[in-house]
Amino acid sequence: MDTMNRRAFLRGALTTAAAASAAGAGLVLQGCSKGRDLDLLIAGGTVYDGSGGPPVRADVGVSGGAIREIGRVRRSRAAAVIEADGRAVSPGFIDVHDHTDVGLLVNPRAESAVRQGVTTLVSGQCGESPFPLTDEAAAENKLKLAREYGLDVEWKDIGGFLDRLETSGLALNYATFVGQGTVRGAVLGQADRPATAAELERMKALVAEAMAGGALGLSSGLEYTPSSFASTGELIELCRVAARTGGVYATHLRDEEAQVVEAVAEALRIAREAPIRLQISHLKVGFAVNWPKLDAILDMLEKARAEGLDFRCDRYPYIASATSLSTLFPVWAREGGTEAFLARLKDPAFDARIRAHMAEQEKGYGSWDKIRISDVGSEKNRGLEGSNVLEAAAAAGRPGYEFMRDLLIEESGRVGMISFYGSEENLERILGRPFVGIGADGSALAPYGPLAKGKPHPRNYGTFPRALGKYVRERKVVPLAEMIRKMTAMPAAQMGFVRRGRIKVGWAADLCVFDADRIIDKATFQEPAAYPEGIHQVVVNGRIVLDEGRHAEELPGRVLRKNARGAVA
Repeated sequence: MDTMNRRAFLRGALTTAAAASAAGAGLVLQGCSKGRDLDLLIAGGTVYDGSGGPPVRADVGVSGGAIREIGRVRRSRAAAVIEADGRAVSPGFIDVHDHTDVGLLVNPRAESAVRQGVTTLVSGQCGESPFPLTDEAAAENKLKLAREYGLDVEWKDIGGFLDRLETSGLALNYATFVGQGTVRGAVLGQADRPATAAELERMKALVAEAMAGGALGLSSGLEYTPSSFASTGELIELCRVAARTGGVYATHLRDEEAQVVEAVAEALRIAREAPIRLQISHLKVGFAVNWPKLDAILDMLEKARAEGLDFRCDRYPYIASATSLSTLFPVWAREGGTEAFLARLKDPAFDARIRAHMAEQEKGYGSWDKIRISDVGSEKNRGLEGSNVLEAAAAAGRPGYEFMRDLLIEESGRVGMISFYGSEENLERILGRPFVGIGADGSALAPYGPLAKGKPHPRNYGTFPRALGKYVRERKVVPLAEMIRKMTAMPAAQMGFVRRGRIKVGWAADLCVFDADRIIDKATFQEPAAYPEGIHQVVVNGRIVLDEGRHAEELPGRVLRKNARGAVA
């Protein structure tokens, strides 16, 4: 069949341009469609169904976006066949902690995610979501996105945002929380004070509105402002609203360092008193002096589990985090938003207090070489990206604190950082717990176009292959079948996804074919925008999105919304 006929056939039978253009070794087109009752057959694979049980050698037949047969299936029944040749066939990976939102409007191909085998993103994390917006915030958002990306947007609520995603199309599935920090900001602004009774009712109404629009639940980012200004009681009240329709409470703990034990206790208290299912985001312990506290945390979590508390945790397989440089500075200094924060940095009256706080931060890290600058807003300072603060400050002839302070002022607060805080031993102990899944804590990026800026954390490109390659195959922290469960069935059940996260007849055909002996991340802190190795095919809702390293440029993803019964479809 010539190239043009091949392309026309594949679009008609499989609706994927990548297979037509790539002629990948694993994909075989079957020619005439007469008598075919399957769109796609993944043949001869080692099937891990997501349950954590042992794999089986089987074929997986797909039609109409769903899995139709598992077992021995004649190749002649399928319009197209992926010859898996014994490779692992698993459910597509679910990134249970993601920060992608408008990035999917900028580049709906979700390159860095799908190339890891990810077929579903769970976003709106750490207290921040692109809704709800006040009239003023919506107007600012419209101007910002037009200026930065040439987008024309109009939404204020969850319905408007999700509708826009559906209209634009997306390569993978997408679900989102509503951010408690965004809700608080919409009602109280950036003020550090208790909410009045009327303000609390308004926040509860906004959470209810988001839940009715399909939000998975409520997320908080209690080390960020204005999320951090909420009391435990306020969080419980908002969680009770989310819990009415089966929502989940996902939390970036109030402290992940000296007060991390108390912060975990607060999260468990909220889950008990609301009551609500709990997701503890990126469970970790920062600074060497605090690493022994992991024992108390794990004991606390195991006790809560034995008592029947419904919770899960997630973690990325790295000992470095990524966030804004401003989060190193005290919460009180960040009250009121960016302009108020920058004004305090410039005011000599606050210098001694801020300097003392930063001295404690430096002591915790051990040295400012543990802080790497990942992103700046201006071209003038672009050369700093990828440098650590110790070397950059020395080159500028400035002490570390003063260098960071002045850089934040010059960049109007828009400075990203990667901080090396953790312990490999602790990381492996956390990943080994059966209630800890995998979340990249990143965004869907691409090494080209508007999403290619800076030196981002390699977790954006490497999280899932790294977990499977380094921590399963090399370090043997957990067996392969168990790690796949942590990436698929476990998060699907926790979030309430309907017929997703398992390889079962009648369930959505979100699938990944990979080489378990070869899969590994290639992204590094020096060169983070590198795709992994060992992922052969990725299928979303029955359509091939990735085939042998080539993106299909197809957008078969769906927006997944929670309904009033707590199910997500």
